[in-house]
Order: sequence, then C-alpha cells, then structure tokens
Amino acid sequence: MSEMSSRESDDRKKAVFDAMSPRRQKHILKKGYDKWDPFQEPKDPIDIRRDKTKRTTQMLVREFLQSQSSEGYSNAYGRGVLEMALGIVNDDDRFIGMYEFARWHQELLKREGHE
Repeated sequence: MSEMSSRESDDRKKAVFDAMSPRRQKHILKKGYDKWDPFQEPKDPIDIRRDKTKRTTQMLVREFLQSQSSEGYSNAYGRGVLEMALGIVNDDDRFIGMYEFARWHQELLKREGHE
C-alpha cells in the first residue's frame, strides 16, 4: 500500500470513529483502536447444514412428523424428533449412538417375534 493510500485509509478510519457516539468510541478504544477495522468485509453467512440426503434439519423433522399418524403427537415427542435430527445432521456421536441403538433394538424385537 502506498503512503498516500495508507494516509487516506487512516483519515477515513478517523472520520468513521469521530462520527460515532462517545459510548461506541469508548468500546472501540477498550478493544484497541489499532486493531479495529471499520472496513473489513462481512463474514460469510453460516452454511445451512444438511444431511446426506441434502435435507436441512427442519425439512427432516417436517417430513417425519407428516409421515406419522394424524392423531397428533406431544410436545415432548416433537422436541425429541428435533433433537435427533439436529444430532444426526451435526454428526454428534451421542445421537448417532442413540439412533444405532434404536435400530438394533428394533431388529432384536423382530427376531424375537415381539413386533
């Protein structure tokens, strides 16, 4: 960066700082004026996590609940579905373990004629 553009950048930074409220200026000074960059690029939006089927957690929950009987379900049931969907989409070992145990248990019940 040339000396002129560096000076222009410093002048612009000072102009932005001077236009701020005293409270905001105090906040910037506390963190360090030299570290503060009023012109930094905005961060990328958080990526929307999807499972292997390219569905979001919300899509999975909605599809699952719509596939269940029309009798309705409790709030606790809905929360459980949401927690499992979040855990599976985020590849959380705790929820993967619960999912695999539930599948194993279902197979056990079938093998022993309880279903």
